[in-house]
Amino acid sequence: MLRQLDAKTLVAGQIAAADLPELKRQGVTLLVNNRPDGEEPGQPLSAELERAAAEAGLEYRHIPIVRGIGPADVEAMGEALASVGDGKLLAFCRSGYRSTLCWAVACREGGVPREQVERCAEGAGFSLTPIGHLL
Repeated sequence: MLRQLDAKTLVAGQIAAADLPELKRQGVTLLVNNRPDGEEPGQPLSAELERAAAEAGLEYRHIPIVRGIGPADVEAMGEALASVGDGKLLAFCRSGYRSTLCWAVACREGGVPREQVERCAEGAGFSLTPIGHLL
């Protein structure tokens, strides 16, 4: 299930290569995978998704968040957000929550007002309470 955070950013749980044509049809141009390989049995490997994204004409970035959101994760997410251009960015993890938290911190570091970030996250069904100290 896709959840919209803002005009250019969507989050979701795990996606599969078969989902990519429909995502592209919906305007997604950049995929951000926030899952480390091997997090769950049967999960597609990042390299497989990267190949499928290239075949579908989508940009792909792997920003695995393993033990909380670190500065390098936030920086990479900020770079991805800044590069999306006219398309949409879809960040995904197991549930979309990790991706949302990383998006929120990257937005704040990019100067987006805290109230706006919180409103967008809450509108998509996510609480930013666990990272309130980072906002």
